[in-house]
Amino acid sequence: MTLALVFPGQGSQHVGMGKPLVEAFAEAREVFEEVDDALGRALSRIVFEGPDDDLTATENAQPGLMAMSMAVLRVLTNQGGLDVGANAAFVAGHSLGEYAALAAAGALSLADAARLLDARGVAMSRAGARDGDGGMSALLGIDINLVEELVDTATKTSVGFCVVANDNGPGQVVISGQGAALKIAETLAKEAGAKRVVRLSVSAAFHSPLMAPAAEAMHDVLASANLRVSQPPVMANVTAAPVSDPEEIRDLLEQQITSRVRWRETVDAMGAAGVDKIAELGAGKVLTGINRRINRDLITSSVETPEDVEAFLESL
Repeated sequence: MTLALVFPGQGSQHVGMGKPLVEAFAEAREVFEEVDDALGRALSRIVFEGPDDDLTATENAQPGLMAMSMAVLRVLTNQGGLDVGANAAFVAGHSLGEYAALAAAGALSLADAARLLDARGVAMSRAGARDGDGGMSALLGIDINLVEELVDTATKTSVGFCVVANDNGPGQVVISGQGAALKIAETLAKEAGAKRVVRLSVSAAFHSPLMAPAAEAMHDVLASANLRVSQPPVMANVTAAPVSDPEEIRDLLEQQITSRVRWRETVDAMGAAGVDKIAELGAGKVLTGINRRINRDLITSSVETPEDVEAFLESL
């Protein structure tokens, strides 16, 4: 079996995530404590106790989800001897999950990943506040090629713009843009036969040109980050291709803020490279479900709870 490890993005968070793991394993508790120390605030209390509105805030959800993923990984490492560099062919993460992937592969320290995501969350929130007209919608049951055509039409026939933000998998595409263009794109998607069009509860048009101020803010933050070679390579969101060089990673992380998350292409590329088993480490099972739809031949699993840990270690 050739294994890849993947890490979830925003939307997978839920109040109480990680609490059973922390109660069962001291090393999981240590991860959350280290993240709290790195940020200088009690993020773990928000993760474990809420309220939900506080956890959903971008600046809390992003480092919180990373901490959850890294707590799972540390338990697997300490309890089962998982060696990411030796046991995994690739790592990948959905949007903010890419930072967890880089930390898992040794390209970032846990503390640096937490601080970078804290800065990223704040920068994205501020960028969204500059233009309250931005939003995102999930289009279900419609082909990516058709979505690309309709967002182009919506941009050309309205004030503002609309782009593909996440190409998650077959029949699941998220678009991002300004109000008028987004509304036109939603209407066009319904007319084109989309099974569902769902406006997402987000504060801004993430992974779109509206995030340019956030990318600019992160340029200097990333420039001073201590990045090392990724072992194994990370499959970058921007290119859906493996990368291990620190300077290339730095550049791609900046681009990622305004670029499409190419998740479908990422999973396809890993499968083409010989991966036949993918484990999602962290909160929820969103990527596990998507991965199954992309490639039904993959052995997929999610690891979040102590029971999941036991089952995964038995499968190694």
